[in-house]
Amino acid sequence: MKPTDLKPPFDLSVATQKVQMAENAWNTRDPEKVSMAYTIDSVWRNRSDHFQGRDAIVKFLTQKWEKELEYRLVKELWAFSENRIAVRFQYEWHDHNQQWHRSYGNELWEFSDEGLMRRREASINDMHIDADKRRFLWAAPGHRPSEHSGLPPTPE
Repeated sequence: MKPTDLKPPFDLSVATQKVQMAENAWNTRDPEKVSMAYTIDSVWRNRSDHFQGRDAIVKFLTQKWEKELEYRLVKELWAFSENRIAVRFQYEWHDHNQQWHRSYGNELWEFSDEGLMRRREASINDMHIDADKRRFLWAAPGHRPSEHSGLPPTPE
């Protein structure tokens, strides 16, 4: 299935599928593949970074995954409307010094009529964790296994 197969207006089923497709794409850690879910001129805010366009998305994600090693992500639908989706997420990764991190965040997405994301705003906080506190242990890169319970109800 392609992102353009799921177009607004969204219902619960379509919004949930959009979130799962995004999670699966990001867990590939393939910037080119991920970028295809966004409009050519998509506008992003990621933490304090602001940029626009697929080329900028590819550049950003390439740099991100050069720093955030063994990245594993879980996304969860928070809310949706006609052409917007709100998501909460967590991801785990380690740096080049083998320090593990868990990143917590929220995203606001707005979609074009064609089903591509034209706007993404992400607020993210990072926390150091010990390797034995990791929650996302499947092989990376790769999709979250269906038996994984997803996100816990609270951050800790």
